[in-house]
Amino acid sequence: MLRYSLLVLLGACSYGILAIFVKLAYAEGFSLGEVIGSQYLFGWIILLAITLLFSRHRVPLKQALLLFVAGTSASFTGIFYYASLKTVPASIAIILLFQFVWVGIIIEAVATKTLPSREKVISVIFLLVGTFLSSGLLEQSAGAFDTTGIILGLLSAVTFATYIFVSGKVAVEVPSLPRGVLLMTGALTLVMIAFPPTFIFNGAISQGLWKYGLGLGTFSIVIPSIAFTIGIPKIGSGLATILGAAELPVTTIMSVFVLKEAVLSSQWFGVSLILIGIAIPQIAYAMRGRYRKHHTHKKVAA
Repeated sequence: MLRYSLLVLLGACSYGILAIFVKLAYAEGFSLGEVIGSQYLFGWIILLAITLLFSRHRVPLKQALLLFVAGTSASFTGIFYYASLKTVPASIAIILLFQFVWVGIIIEAVATKTLPSREKVISVIFLLVGTFLSSGLLEQSAGAFDTTGIILGLLSAVTFATYIFVSGKVAVEVPSLPRGVLLMTGALTLVMIAFPPTFIFNGAISQGLWKYGLGLGTFSIVIPSIAFTIGIPKIGSGLATILGAAELPVTTIMSVFVLKEAVLSSQWFGVSLILIGIAIPQIAYAMRGRYRKHHTHKKVAA
C-alpha cells in the first residue's frame, strides 16, 4: 500500500508546482484562457504520446464514455478555481479549494455507506487547521468577500473531490495510461468549449506560451493522471483525498525558494500540521500491519 500512497502523494505534490508556472505566465501577459487551454492541450498530447508508445489496450465504448464524462470534473476544478480568484483573495480561494479534503471523505462515506475511520477524522482536523494557518489569513484583514467567488471556490472543492473519487471508481479495470488519456480527453474538451483555443492561431505559443503550457501540462496532467489512475484504486478515495492536501505545503515551499515570497512563522506551522495530517493514516496503517503480523507469529508459535 505504501508505494501506491507515494504515487498519489507524487501526483498531489506536482499540483503544488503549478502556481509557479501560472504566476510567471500571468506576469508575461498571457490570459486565463491561454494558460488553462495550453495546459490541457500540451498535457493531453504528451499523455496520448506516452499511451500510444506503451499501451495497446482497446477500451470498450461504454467504458470510454464513462471515463470521458468523469474527466470533465478535473477541468471544472480549474475553471471554478481560476474564476473564484477574480473576485476573492488568493488566500481565501485556496482555503475554499481545500475543503475538498472533508468533501472527499463525505463522498466516500456516502458511496460506501461506511463511517470514516478515527484516524481519517483526526487527519482531516489537522489538515483543515493547517490549511487555515498556512493560508496566512490570520495576518490579513477579512474585508467583504464576493458571494459568487465564494460559491465558485466551494464548487472547485466539490469537483476536485469528485475527480479523486471517480478516478478510483470508474472503469478501474482499464489500464492506467488509456484511463488517463480518456479522463483528460473529457477535461480537454470541456476546457476548449469554455475557452476557445485562439492561442493556437494568434501567435501566443511562439511568444513563449509553449513553455508554460508544457510545464503546466506535465505537472497538472501527465504526472497526476498516471499517479492517480494507478494509486487511487489501490488505496481508496478517502486516503487519496488526505494525501491530496500535500499540494499546499509544496506551493508554500516553492513560493519561498522560486518566487522569493515571504512566509510567516504561522504559515510554516500550518504546513507542519498538514504534513502531520497526511502522515497519520500511513502511521495507523503501518501500526495495524505490525499488530496483525505480531499476532500471526504468536498463533503460529502456539
